Amino acid sequence: MFQHTRLNSDQNFFQKVKNLDYILLLSILILSTLSLFVMYSTDGGELLYHTKSHLIKLSVFFVLMLLISFFNIKFWHLSSYFLYAIIILLLIWVSIYGIKVSGSQRWMDLYFLALQPSELMKIGIILCLAKYYHRVSVEKVNSFTSIFFALTIILIPIILVISQPDLGTSILIALSGLIILWLGGVKIKYFFFSFISFLISLPFIISNLQPYQKLRILTFLDPDRDPLGAGYQIIQSKIAIGSGGFSGKGFLQGTQSYLDFLPEKHTDFIFTLFSEEFGFIGSIGLLLLYLIIIIRIIRIGVISRSSFAKLFCFGFAFSIFIYITVNLSMVLGLLPIVGSPLPIMSYGGSSMLATMIGFGIVLSAKVHSKQTIA
Repeated sequence: MFQHTRLNSDQNFFQKVKNLDYILLLSILILSTLSLFVMYSTDGGELLYHTKSHLIKLSVFFVLMLLISFFNIKFWHLSSYFLYAIIILLLIWVSIYGIKVSGSQRWMDLYFLALQPSELMKIGIILCLAKYYHRVSVEKVNSFTSIFFALTIILIPIILVISQPDLGTSILIALSGLIILWLGGVKIKYFFFSFISFLISLPFIISNLQPYQKLRILTFLDPDRDPLGAGYQIIQSKIAIGSGGFSGKGFLQGTQSYLDFLPEKHTDFIFTLFSEEFGFIGSIGLLLLYLIIIIRIIRIGVISRSSFAKLFCFGFAFSIFIYITVNLSMVLGLLPIVGSPLPIMSYGGSSMLATMIGFGIVLSAKVHSKQTIA
């Protein structure tokens, strides 16, 4: 029994290096380089705070990703519940002692990084549920006890994140968790019943939203109702994207950005700046790069022998797809503004850290793809 769970690998260091997915690594490196150029553009073509900070975080987290990839995939399987519990404790700590900014209490000061534990939970929830469904037999997947336990794992962090308040991140955590339930074999009919229940409770949910959250929904439905106030950001975002045209205005030539018409251009609205400068061609190129990354993650899941590694890779790939879709829909005015960063491209240490940890575990699955987990 002990032999099934030991963490020692038969591979030496050089064999692990050889077994890395270099197409995925190269794609991540290209995306990271692009993000640096775009961050340089947000700083007005100067090497200022955002660019320097982004470069340091990218460098440190890229090395961290490589270190994580050399850990045996069994380590991440054994540590999943523990890491989930640690992130839950961090969420509780933040709700009591966290830094409060603009009415939201989401961050803890680590001196070198303002950590947002809710971002880490996007990975924690996938790890935890991947381990759970690795153990659950096919016969018990759709039992009441199994579904109730899985939903409890999802609901605990959601309640803590909503209380910060951070509705957008809580929705993304919920979607990441529900994806694993579906991949784990939970029948579609349960998702359908849940969706009907959600629609029935929607009036109650809306009535209990914070005033700023209701304003975001109203602005989404009609941005022109307050073009100089609540609707300003999304209107300017659409103008910037449209002005980029087919080939863009050129690097460092975005007028909407440089004339400061576009707020938050270095964070959630980074795609707007990129699209204005590089146009339709550049935007398609960026999306193709993301597609390559997602396909490589799915491929690693396919070749992995353990169901834990498969579930994590598939769940992480779907989550990356959701984060990209939500961010692009938000800046295009197809969804309300929910504060969802574009993976790697957007400025933000916690989001980048969580994404790089996810990439590291995926690479660990690739390096140890021939291993099984009892």
